[in-house]
Amino acid sequence: MLIRPMTDADVPLAEGISDDAFFALDVANRLPAAPPPERRSASHSAAWEARTRGFLASDPDGCWVAVQDDEVVGFATSFRRERVWCLATFAVRPGLQGAGIGAQVLDAAVAYGADTPRGMLAASVDPRALRRYHLAGFRLHPQLALHGAVDRSVLPALTGVREGDADDLAWMDDLDRAHRGGPHGTDHERLLAAGRLVVTTDRSGYAYTNGRVMALLAARDEDAARTLLWECLASAEERYEIAHVTSANYWAVEVGLTARLDLVARGHLGLRGMAPPSPYVHHGALL
Repeated sequence: MLIRPMTDADVPLAEGISDDAFFALDVANRLPAAPPPERRSASHSAAWEARTRGFLASDPDGCWVAVQDDEVVGFATSFRRERVWCLATFAVRPGLQGAGIGAQVLDAAVAYGADTPRGMLAASVDPRALRRYHLAGFRLHPQLALHGAVDRSVLPALTGVREGDADDLAWMDDLDRAHRGGPHGTDHERLLAAGRLVVTTDRSGYAYTNGRVMALLAARDEDAARTLLWECLASAEERYEIAHVTSANYWAVEVGLTARLDLVARGHLGLRGMAPPSPYVHHGALL
């Protein structure tokens, strides 16, 4: 087994492993009434690769692959933002889990953030991965997700929100520092390219939404957070999802249930050196 830094040529291979691993996990954990899992679309795969190349450019020492018999069989990508280290993605080829591959490649990524006081990662329901995160010093906090068609009859009249732009990024980064210990910085470029930025007029919070999913929300208080979430729901398409909601952000559960979305348990937020941030609904890969 060879653990080495990821290269640009490894990115498509890592994307394939990631798609295979998460598809297999979705199949294994599918509820009887749930629709069948789907593979990533070509556009989703391209976006995944572009994001990973961004991590390679900004944090090459945080991106690693595991090689066995000259084949990439696992990988982990991570990045640092001032006082916080974040695991972006971690996967092992299906059928090879449990052989120590994941532990070795994850250890390499975790070492990149060893001197940061805080750490964050979004975990699936894979019990082997959860054990590895626990052994790496992360406390696991269960997450909820809300999804479905928004009941538009309950949408409130909103004031105090507007479209955001690049001039808002400085105060948004300060808000991120307060919540998680580091800004999103250049990650805002990826988020802006993928959806709509909504901010409060008094600069108390912001949210990214693309009409189908709320990607990220951060606010100074729950009133601002609720206003932003309602604005995201007002611009929702036929179906919408609010993912990565911890119990510290029950305000989001209240809004989602009022909008008649379905509530389900989904994954965990792994944290080191910090409590679950609130009001804050994190992005799965950019956290």
